[in-house]
Amino acid sequence: MSSKVAISSDTGQARRAVEQLQMEAGINRVAADLLQFCMEQAKSPFLVGIPATTNPFKEKPCAIL
Repeated sequence: MSSKVAISSDTGQARRAVEQLQMEAGINRVAADLLQFCMEQAKSPFLVGIPATTNPFKEKPCAIL
């Protein structure tokens, strides 16, 4: 009877280890995808900013004063 308990305990530990490794592999894959996306978007004006010479939204000085 104790050998069955040991086998089921080993099986349970192995199952938990496999689930943990699968979760970690998924996290690494998401991190790699996120890094790739950031590198592709590195030239985006949202990350780099708009040059002051071409920025249509920059504040204009007040002409009344």
